[in-house]
Amino acid sequence: MKPIANKRIAIVGGGPGGLTFARLLQQSGANIKVYERDLNKDVRVQGGTLDLHDESGLKALRLAGLMEAFKANYRPGADRTRIVDKDATIRLDEHVNSSQELLRPEIDRGPLRRILLESLEPDTVVWNSYLVSLSKVGEAWKLEFQNGDSAIADLVIAADGANSRVRPFITPTRPFFAGITAIEGTVYHSETAVPKIHELLGDGKIFALDDEKTLIVGAKGDGSLSFYTGCKTDENWFRTSGIDFNDREQLLAWFKQEFAGWSSIWLELFGQAALPLIPRPQYCMPLDQRWTTLPDLTMLGDAAHLMPPYAGEGVNMAMLDALELSICLTDEEHPDTRAAIARYEEQMLARFAETAAMTLEQTASLHSPHALTDMLALFGQ
Repeated sequence: MKPIANKRIAIVGGGPGGLTFARLLQQSGANIKVYERDLNKDVRVQGGTLDLHDESGLKALRLAGLMEAFKANYRPGADRTRIVDKDATIRLDEHVNSSQELLRPEIDRGPLRRILLESLEPDTVVWNSYLVSLSKVGEAWKLEFQNGDSAIADLVIAADGANSRVRPFITPTRPFFAGITAIEGTVYHSETAVPKIHELLGDGKIFALDDEKTLIVGAKGDGSLSFYTGCKTDENWFRTSGIDFNDREQLLAWFKQEFAGWSSIWLELFGQAALPLIPRPQYCMPLDQRWTTLPDLTMLGDAAHLMPPYAGEGVNMAMLDALELSICLTDEEHPDTRAAIARYEEQMLARFAETAAMTLEQTASLHSPHALTDMLALFGQ
């Protein structure tokens, strides 16, 4: 008998990891509900494009039977990368997928979410469900939501990201500050709003590296672009800086000072970005984190192993978590859910330790005095 036989399963969080897990388990006939805080499926999905890796994100989609849908929605050429210096001088112009092979194909977050949502049985996702409390009721868990609704589940999966409401029930271990604060912004209608940047960007990505700082820009399929600055700061800089991230003049003044000596072309971004911009201090879970396995709670994605984004592993790790957890929970060799979860957590934590070490190394490299040289070397230049 499968460990999840006759179990009511609640997934908290409807991002790529949670939805991939729901799809994979529904293929095995599991009783699944996904509780997502967004009001409905039409809420705008923020963030840049995602590059999916063959051994993780794409592997999960293949086993979920969704590769044809993915191929119909991914963005050929979006993996094209330009590496530039602070003067916007192109130092490398790389067409990674010039052979048309799917190596690390890119897809916008919105289309990926839609593919996953449309693969689920009707009413699998319960929208407007922001979890506010979790408590034991006999052998089950009671989930209570901000809208006043509640639900009962035998097994709860935390897929609710960096500020997971479920994680504290599993472990008190908290992430540490990784030394970098990113500021995220979006520019809509980039072709007309920021024509110089739009031309430099094409339909791919820009990595601007200099002075131990980063500025990463990515095109999106809807004609917008997203961008992220990266600077070394104190952990609470975004609170103590005094900057109002809804005030364009303050943001422009900050950028001119912090990125002094950088080309004026970059000012387009701050002059045209939708407000407010979002400061994002970067955190990472301890690489040696461990906890005692529970029979009815576990987690995947950022809830389990938050790390900075500078190696492009976040969504791929989450989708691989979903795949490996689904395999463990449907493997009849495991006598019960505790054994299945223990096996999953063992391999997930080992994989995280290795990936996070690489990610922290890449984060440090990108914000080092030799960032440009290192990045060009990574591309074989």
